[in-house]
Amino acid sequence: MAPGRRSSAYNRAIVGGDHSDHGAAGTVDDRGRPPRVGLARAGAGERRHEAHQQSPGVTRALRWRALGQRGATLWFTGLPGAGKSTIAVGVEERLVLAGRSAFLLDGDNLRRGLNRDLGFEPTARRENVRRTAYVASLLAESGSIALVSLVSPYAADRRAAAALHRAEDLPFVEVFVDAPLELCERRDPKGLYARARAGELADLTGVGAPYEPPREPDLVIGQGATTAAGDVEQVLALLAARGLIASRPADAYARGAISSS
Repeated sequence: MAPGRRSSAYNRAIVGGDHSDHGAAGTVDDRGRPPRVGLARAGAGERRHEAHQQSPGVTRALRWRALGQRGATLWFTGLPGAGKSTIAVGVEERLVLAGRSAFLLDGDNLRRGLNRDLGFEPTARRENVRRTAYVASLLAESGSIALVSLVSPYAADRRAAAALHRAEDLPFVEVFVDAPLELCERRDPKGLYARARAGELADLTGVGAPYEPPREPDLVIGQGATTAAGDVEQVLALLAARGLIASRPADAYARGAISSS
Protein backbone atom coordinates (compact mmCIF):
# COMPACT_ATOMS: atom_id res chain seq x y z
CA MET A 1 0.00 0.00 0.00
CA ALA A 2 1.32 3.45 -0.90
CA PRO A 3 2.27 5.56 2.11
CA GLY A 4 -0.22 8.30 2.91
CA ARG A 5 -3.25 6.38 1.65
CA ARG A 6 -5.79 4.96 4.05
CA SER A 7 -6.56 1.31 3.40
CA SER A 8 -10.12 0.02 3.14
CA ALA A 9 -9.49 -2.15 6.19
CA TYR A 10 -8.29 0.92 8.07
CA ASN A 11 -11.39 2.86 7.09
CA ARG A 12 -13.66 0.02 8.19
CA ALA A 13 -11.89 -0.13 11.54
CA ILE A 14 -12.08 3.65 11.96
CA VAL A 15 -15.74 4.00 11.01
CA GLY A 16 -16.69 1.09 13.29
CA GLY A 17 -20.28 2.21 13.68
CA ASP A 18 -22.55 5.15 14.30
CA HIS A 19 -22.70 7.04 17.56
CA SER A 20 -25.75 6.58 19.74
CA ASP A 21 -26.63 9.16 22.34
CA HIS A 22 -29.34 9.82 24.86
CA GLY A 23 -30.97 12.75 23.11
CA ALA A 24 -31.69 14.36 19.79
CA ALA A 25 -28.83 15.55 17.66
CA GLY A 26 -27.52 18.92 18.76
CA THR A 27 -29.00 18.75 22.26
CA VAL A 28 -27.03 19.55 25.40
CA ASP A 29 -27.49 18.75 29.07
CA ASP A 30 -28.27 21.22 31.86
CA ARG A 31 -24.60 22.27 31.97
CA GLY A 32 -24.44 23.05 28.28
CA ARG A 33 -22.53 19.87 27.42
CA PRO A 34 -23.35 17.45 24.61
CA PRO A 35 -24.81 14.12 25.76
CA ARG A 36 -22.42 11.29 26.48
CA VAL A 37 -22.28 8.62 23.85
CA GLY A 38 -20.96 5.13 23.39
CA LEU A 39 -20.07 3.30 20.20
CA ALA A 40 -22.81 1.35 18.46
CA ARG A 41 -22.87 -0.42 15.13
CA ALA A 42 -25.30 0.74 12.48
CA GLY A 43 -28.37 -1.43 12.50
CA ALA A 44 -30.34 -2.75 9.57
CA GLY A 45 -32.10 -0.04 7.68
CA GLU A 46 -29.85 2.76 8.92
CA ARG A 47 -28.30 4.91 6.22
CA ARG A 48 -24.57 5.62 6.31
CA HIS A 49 -22.71 8.37 4.52
CA GLU A 50 -19.89 6.84 2.48
CA ALA A 51 -16.68 8.88 2.84
CA HIS A 52 -14.15 8.78 0.02
CA GLN A 53 -10.39 8.91 0.53
CA GLN A 54 -8.73 12.09 -0.68
CA SER A 55 -5.35 11.36 -2.20
CA PRO A 56 -2.59 13.50 -0.66
CA GLY A 57 -0.68 15.98 -2.76
CA VAL A 58 2.44 15.54 -0.65
CA THR A 59 3.69 11.99 -0.14
CA ARG A 60 4.78 10.68 3.23
CA ALA A 61 8.31 10.11 1.95
CA LEU A 62 8.59 13.72 0.79
CA ARG A 63 7.13 15.11 4.01
CA TRP A 64 9.33 13.00 6.30
CA ARG A 65 12.43 13.77 4.23
CA ALA A 66 11.70 17.50 4.45
CA LEU A 67 11.22 17.26 8.23
CA GLY A 68 14.28 15.09 8.68
CA GLN A 69 12.47 12.58 10.90
CA ARG A 70 10.02 9.69 10.84
CA GLY A 71 6.56 9.86 12.31
CA ALA A 72 5.48 7.42 15.04
CA THR A 73 3.11 6.95 17.95
CA LEU A 74 4.22 6.19 21.51
CA TRP A 75 1.28 4.87 23.52
CA PHE A 76 1.71 5.18 27.30
CA THR A 77 -0.73 2.95 29.20
CA GLY A 78 -1.07 2.22 32.89
CA LEU A 79 -3.20 2.83 35.96
CA PRO A 80 -4.33 6.32 36.96
CA GLY A 81 -1.47 7.95 38.85
CA ALA A 82 1.16 5.64 37.35
CA GLY A 83 3.12 8.58 35.95
CA LYS A 84 2.20 8.28 32.27
CA SER A 85 1.76 11.99 31.65
CA THR A 86 4.82 12.97 33.69
CA ILE A 87 7.03 10.68 31.62
CA ALA A 88 5.36 11.60 28.31
CA VAL A 89 5.81 15.32 29.05
CA GLY A 90 9.49 14.72 29.77
CA VAL A 91 9.95 12.86 26.48
CA GLU A 92 8.08 15.55 24.56
CA GLU A 93 10.24 18.32 26.06
CA ARG A 94 13.47 16.51 25.24
CA LEU A 95 12.40 15.90 21.64
CA VAL A 96 11.10 19.41 20.98
CA LEU A 97 14.15 21.12 22.48
CA ALA A 98 16.29 18.94 20.23
CA GLY A 99 14.45 20.30 17.20
CA ARG A 100 12.20 17.31 16.63
CA SER A 101 8.45 17.49 16.10
CA ALA A 102 6.48 15.84 18.92
CA PHE A 103 3.03 16.37 20.41
CA LEU A 104 1.39 15.04 23.56
CA LEU A 105 -2.19 13.73 23.42
CA ASP A 106 -3.17 13.58 27.09
CA GLY A 107 -6.31 11.67 28.02
CA ASP A 108 -7.58 14.31 30.46
CA ASN A 109 -7.09 17.10 27.94
CA LEU A 110 -8.87 15.13 25.20
CA ARG A 111 -11.86 14.62 27.49
CA ARG A 112 -12.18 18.41 27.70
CA GLY A 113 -12.70 18.63 23.94
CA LEU A 114 -12.64 15.85 21.38
CA ASN A 115 -13.85 13.18 23.82
CA ARG A 116 -15.92 15.33 26.17
CA ASP A 117 -19.13 13.51 25.19
CA LEU A 118 -17.82 10.14 26.35
CA GLY A 119 -18.40 8.44 29.67
CA PHE A 120 -16.44 5.62 31.28
CA GLU A 121 -18.46 2.51 30.43
CA PRO A 122 -16.57 -0.05 28.30
CA THR A 123 -18.09 1.05 24.97
CA ALA A 124 -17.27 4.70 25.67
CA ARG A 125 -13.72 3.80 26.73
CA ARG A 126 -13.36 1.90 23.45
CA GLU A 127 -14.50 4.95 21.51
CA ASN A 128 -12.12 7.12 23.53
CA VAL A 129 -9.21 4.92 22.41
CA ARG A 130 -10.46 4.75 18.82
CA ARG A 131 -10.66 8.53 18.41
CA THR A 132 -7.33 9.08 20.11
CA ALA A 133 -5.62 6.43 18.00
CA TYR A 134 -6.93 8.01 14.82
CA VAL A 135 -5.66 11.48 15.77
CA ALA A 136 -2.31 9.96 16.77
CA SER A 137 -2.04 8.23 13.40
CA LEU A 138 -2.62 11.55 11.63
CA LEU A 139 0.14 13.18 13.67
CA ALA A 140 2.45 10.26 12.88
CA GLU A 141 1.54 10.50 9.21
CA SER A 142 2.51 14.19 9.30
CA GLY A 143 5.99 13.20 10.49
CA SER A 144 5.52 14.09 14.14
CA ILE A 145 6.03 11.78 17.11
CA ALA A 146 2.66 11.46 18.82
CA LEU A 147 2.85 10.75 22.54
CA VAL A 148 -0.42 9.32 23.85
CA SER A 149 -0.98 9.27 27.61
CA LEU A 150 -4.15 7.28 28.17
CA VAL A 151 -5.18 4.69 30.76
CA SER A 152 -6.70 2.60 27.92
CA PRO A 153 -7.48 -0.28 30.29
CA TYR A 154 -8.63 -2.91 27.80
CA ALA A 155 -6.10 -4.95 25.85
CA ALA A 156 -8.40 -5.37 22.85
CA ASP A 157 -8.74 -1.60 22.48
CA ARG A 158 -4.97 -1.11 22.57
CA ARG A 159 -4.54 -3.86 19.99
CA ALA A 160 -7.05 -2.04 17.77
CA ALA A 161 -5.05 1.19 18.16
CA ALA A 162 -1.89 -0.66 17.12
CA ALA A 163 -3.73 -2.27 14.18
CA LEU A 164 -4.79 1.14 12.86
CA HIS A 165 -1.14 2.13 12.70
CA ARG A 166 0.00 -1.18 11.17
CA ALA A 167 -2.59 -0.74 8.41
CA GLU A 168 -0.78 2.46 7.45
CA ASP A 169 2.78 1.18 7.99
CA LEU A 170 3.19 3.66 10.85
CA PRO A 171 5.39 2.78 13.84
CA PHE A 172 3.44 2.13 17.05
CA VAL A 173 5.30 1.73 20.35
CA GLU A 174 3.40 0.52 23.42
CA VAL A 175 4.94 1.73 26.69
CA PHE A 176 3.59 0.11 29.85
CA VAL A 177 3.99 2.37 32.89
CA ASP A 178 3.79 -0.47 35.38
CA ALA A 179 3.37 1.31 38.70
CA PRO A 180 1.59 -0.98 41.18
CA LEU A 181 -1.84 -0.02 42.47
CA GLU A 182 -0.51 0.59 46.00
CA LEU A 183 1.97 3.17 44.69
CA CYS A 184 -0.65 4.87 42.52
CA GLU A 185 -2.98 5.14 45.52
CA ARG A 186 -0.25 6.66 47.66
CA ARG A 187 0.44 9.25 44.99
CA ASP A 188 -3.23 9.92 44.11
CA PRO A 189 -2.38 13.33 42.55
CA LYS A 190 -6.00 14.06 41.58
CA GLY A 191 -7.69 12.51 44.61
CA LEU A 192 -9.42 9.92 42.44
CA TYR A 193 -8.56 6.90 44.54
CA ALA A 194 -9.71 8.59 47.75
CA ARG A 195 -13.03 9.41 46.11
CA ALA A 196 -13.38 5.89 44.72
CA ARG A 197 -12.66 4.28 48.11
CA ALA A 198 -15.23 6.61 49.68
CA GLY A 199 -17.85 5.46 47.20
CA GLU A 200 -18.00 8.84 45.48
CA LEU A 201 -16.49 7.73 42.17
CA ALA A 202 -17.61 4.62 40.33
CA ASP A 203 -15.73 2.85 37.55
CA LEU A 204 -12.26 4.11 38.46
CA THR A 205 -9.75 1.84 36.77
CA GLY A 206 -8.00 -0.32 39.34
CA VAL A 207 -10.78 0.02 41.92
CA GLY A 208 -14.22 -0.25 40.35
CA ALA A 209 -13.15 -1.17 36.83
CA PRO A 210 -10.50 -3.60 35.54
CA TYR A 211 -7.11 -2.90 34.01
CA GLU A 212 -5.68 -5.47 31.61
CA PRO A 213 -1.86 -5.18 31.55
CA PRO A 214 -0.13 -5.50 28.17
CA ARG A 215 1.29 -8.97 27.57
CA GLU A 216 4.08 -7.92 25.24
CA PRO A 217 4.69 -4.16 25.51
CA ASP A 218 7.64 -2.65 23.71
CA LEU A 219 8.89 -1.14 26.97
CA VAL A 220 8.06 -1.50 30.67
CA ILE A 221 8.90 1.42 32.96
CA GLY A 222 7.56 3.15 36.06
CA GLN A 223 8.07 0.29 38.50
CA GLY A 224 9.98 2.51 40.94
CA ALA A 225 13.45 1.19 40.10
CA THR A 226 14.34 4.52 38.47
CA THR A 227 13.16 8.14 38.67
CA ALA A 228 10.84 9.71 36.11
CA ALA A 229 13.95 11.20 34.48
CA GLY A 230 15.41 7.71 34.22
CA ASP A 231 12.18 6.45 32.63
CA VAL A 232 12.39 9.28 30.09
CA GLU A 233 15.92 8.14 29.23
CA GLN A 234 14.69 4.60 28.62
CA VAL A 235 11.99 5.82 26.23
CA LEU A 236 14.47 7.95 24.29
CA ALA A 237 16.92 5.04 24.13
CA LEU A 238 14.17 2.84 22.66
CA LEU A 239 13.32 5.48 20.05
CA ALA A 240 16.97 5.67 19.05
CA ALA A 241 17.27 1.87 18.92
CA ARG A 242 14.21 1.69 16.64
CA GLY A 243 15.68 4.31 14.33
CA LEU A 244 12.85 6.75 15.06
CA ILE A 245 15.34 9.40 16.20
CA ALA A 246 18.99 9.66 15.19
CA SER A 247 20.27 9.73 18.77
CA ARG A 248 19.10 10.55 22.25
CA PRO A 249 18.63 14.32 22.72
CA ALA A 250 20.84 15.94 25.35
CA ASP A 251 19.34 16.31 28.81
CA ALA A 252 17.61 19.69 28.71
CA TYR A 253 17.42 19.78 32.50
CA ALA A 254 21.19 19.47 32.76
CA ARG A 255 21.58 22.41 30.34
CA GLY A 256 19.12 24.49 32.35
CA ALA A 257 16.78 24.78 29.36
CA ILE A 258 13.86 23.49 31.42
CA SER A 259 13.00 24.63 34.93
CA SER A 260 13.00 21.84 37.50
CA SER A 261 10.11 23.48 39.37
